[in-house]
Amino acid sequence: MPTQLPVLDQTGPGACCAPLSTAPLSAEDARGLAGRLKALADPARLRLLSLMMANEDLEACTCDLTEALQLSQPTVSHHLKRLSDAGLVVADRKQGPWTYYRVVPDALRSLANLIAPVDSAAMVTPGSGPRQRG
Repeated sequence: MPTQLPVLDQTGPGACCAPLSTAPLSAEDARGLAGRLKALADPARLRLLSLMMANEDLEACTCDLTEALQLSQPTVSHHLKRLSDAGLVVADRKQGPWTYYRVVPDALRSLANLIAPVDSAAMVTPGSGPRQRG
């Protein structure tokens, strides 16, 4: 009897295309990748990611983020929505009026691998940091 192989989810936050150095991007893939990179290309959003990633559980409450960034709650929520739409963070849980957001590490690894040169020693694999040249 043949073995049933699992179907990989290619619609997740990291799914897009082959690394840039291995094949040219289609127009559709370029639009999708540009949208995810645009979500990162904002100083407030980079700081939000940095604050969440500095926590051991990769999570932060909007109440803590508004205070740390000295931005209003609606502004922080707007930036978190943009990061969430790009698949880089998820609204993990609510506690009263506040939402806790969590970083999606695989989505960030995927972006890093897409833009890394093929022969780069900096290719990131799930569960690891950058590889060192030996």
